[in-house]
Amino acid sequence: MQSQMGSKHVLAKPMKGFGPGVLEVISDRFADTFRAVYVVRLTARVYVLHCFQKKSKRGIATPKRDLEVIKERLKRAAEIHEALEQ
Repeated sequence: MQSQMGSKHVLAKPMKGFGPGVLEVISDRFADTFRAVYVVRLTARVYVLHCFQKKSKRGIATPKRDLEVIKERLKRAAEIHEALEQ
């Protein structure tokens, strides 16, 4: 993964609402949209927070349920990262 090597995939962009270092990659394939969200702000590791298929046909907003999953997993990744750094 390019993130592990210190660079960023050309399709990666900041995930709004989660601060710096949380990125998403959006891929459209055969009329379906897939998203992967990961965090790089936790030093020396890349944590994949959530991957999902966006099914809503209304708007581009990320569904609330998926945002909640990302928020909880970001919190858990920070806890794991802190424990590993000790």
